[in-house]
Amino acid sequence: MISIDNLRVEFSARPLFSDVSYVINDKDRIALVGKNGAGKSTMLKIIAGLQEPTSGTVSVPRDTSIAYLPQVMVLSDECSVREETEKAFAHIHEIQDEIANLNNQLAERTDYESEEYMQLVERFTHLNEHFQMMGGMNYHAELERTLQGLGFRREDFDRPTSEFSGGWRMRIELAKLLLLHPDVLLLDEPTNHLDIESIQWLEQFLSTRAGAVVLVSHDRAFINNVTNRTLEISCGKIYDYKVKYDEYVVLRAERREQQLRAYENQQKEIEDIKVFIDRFRYQATKAIQVQSRIKQLEKIVPIEVDEVDNSTLHLKFKCSVRSGDYPIICEDTAKSYDGHVVFNNVNLTIKRGEKVAFVGRNGEGKTTLVKCIMGQIPYDGKLTIGHNVQIGYFAQNQAQLLDGEITVFDTIDRVAKGDMRLRIRDILGAFMFGGEASDKKVKFLSGGERTRLAMIKLLLEPVNCLILDEPTNHLDMRSKDVLKDAIRDFEGTVILVSHDREFLDGLVEKVYEFADGKVKEHLGGIYDFLKTKKINELSELNSSILMRQGNVSENTEKTGIQRESALSYEQQKAASRLKKKLEKAVQEAEERVSQLEAAVKILEEQLSTPEGSADMGLYEKHGRMKVQLAEAEDEWEKAMEELERNS
Repeated sequence: MISIDNLRVEFSARPLFSDVSYVINDKDRIALVGKNGAGKSTMLKIIAGLQEPTSGTVSVPRDTSIAYLPQVMVLSDECSVREETEKAFAHIHEIQDEIANLNNQLAERTDYESEEYMQLVERFTHLNEHFQMMGGMNYHAELERTLQGLGFRREDFDRPTSEFSGGWRMRIELAKLLLLHPDVLLLDEPTNHLDIESIQWLEQFLSTRAGAVVLVSHDRAFINNVTNRTLEISCGKIYDYKVKYDEYVVLRAERREQQLRAYENQQKEIEDIKVFIDRFRYQATKAIQVQSRIKQLEKIVPIEVDEVDNSTLHLKFKCSVRSGDYPIICEDTAKSYDGHVVFNNVNLTIKRGEKVAFVGRNGEGKTTLVKCIMGQIPYDGKLTIGHNVQIGYFAQNQAQLLDGEITVFDTIDRVAKGDMRLRIRDILGAFMFGGEASDKKVKFLSGGERTRLAMIKLLLEPVNCLILDEPTNHLDMRSKDVLKDAIRDFEGTVILVSHDREFLDGLVEKVYEFADGKVKEHLGGIYDFLKTKKINELSELNSSILMRQGNVSENTEKTGIQRESALSYEQQKAASRLKKKLEKAVQEAEERVSQLEAAVKILEEQLSTPEGSADMGLYEKHGRMKVQLAEAEDEWEKAMEELERNS
């Protein structure tokens, strides 16, 4: 569908990537991955036609439409939700205007037999048919259905976009993209500022209704649920894996091992050549051999090892002093804006050392409660910060608050104190800002690099309570893992506002759900919470059904019928649980078979090359993989038989 050939991009005469070639096919679901600053967003902009490469071409067929969702949206605050969404139909309005113009011309002309008149009629007919096919007469209904499907209420349609949070604005952009029905969707960090419900909706949409998709995301669960191909930008090159992200991680580790072995062998070869040249440089009898070795040395193309693994990143939040037993207590805490209740009667107690998550749809008050805790906004009720509590706060827009005109080094130099000022270079190096990177101005950093820099500032503060509001936005996978480990090892109290299921998993032991102006406590991790939510919704639905059944019954038979219905429901629920469990087992087995088939195919492609056919290790790996595939197919057959027996 779209062909990228010999692409090269340079910034300040330094290549970002070069000789990049690949093809985007129909129905491809591509995850574009790489370290922060590798050029992922630049690649999307080039494909979208918003940025020109230094050299190379992007070939897009004339009838192929592309829609692009940037990391940073620019929405007019003067538009309503409906008006902003209607921008997706600008092409329909243009066709409408042209049809009206042609209609006026046909009404005014009288040369019915002329060739020009017939051409006008043909053009009018063609445009009118095209207009009908595009749904030109009913696009208002489609617009309303789409907005309602994304969670907007009808009374929201005429509200200005300025009244909505970042997550809701993202939904407006998604609605526009959906209504465009593009052939190719380019999404740059689409899950940033989206709540968990929105992410799950987006996963479903991309998996079932989209054409080709190329996305940049650091949400591991999201890209695993959506993509079937992974393109990695590393060392200025593109590496194409026809597998999901988790499988790519395994294959990439194997590739890096091969790179390291090849690099070590090449370094030994270079060292041997240099030793020979130095030893015999001034011996006339060896002049020809020395010259031959010099030419050989010049022809060697250095092997690069993936840059993302060449730096070490260690993050440790040091707990300053011991706080009181209860760092944060809310008693009937409430907050309203212009009569709109954000939350009311919030009662929660966070104990010292607890790690909790604030979750819920955007606009339900998670960040608002954090701001109340920080004393940034007034509130009603009582909110107590415990004895000796020292809070380190990372706001959603923390990275954007950095001064873009000063360097990375100066940013940290201004907040470092005492002996820490002597270690700034070491600290920056540990956060992958070593060498020239520390002298780069902040305005030239990528979103992930800015987030890392803001995290360093927080690291230098003595705290015993961390409040992190969307800390993983713009962070790459590796940086997120490092941050997760640091939070897990932190001995103080942690409040996390996050939509990233993979990040929260195994990190928090309590979840506070923000919904409908209330805050509800759930014990357990994030997946326990999501599981409970689904069960609660199902039980509420079934309870209402049982109630309606009971109301229809005669009073004399009500008790007996309700008991029978309840027993029937318990039996149905048990059968439903078993069926879901078996269906999940079948799905997991199918995915395992699919993954192994993809891995076997990759190995067979490698074995078909001259280099691969000579690699005995590949043959051994291929044999092991085939055995695993056969075992996985057996597991799938057993799971299918079990499901059929219980259906």
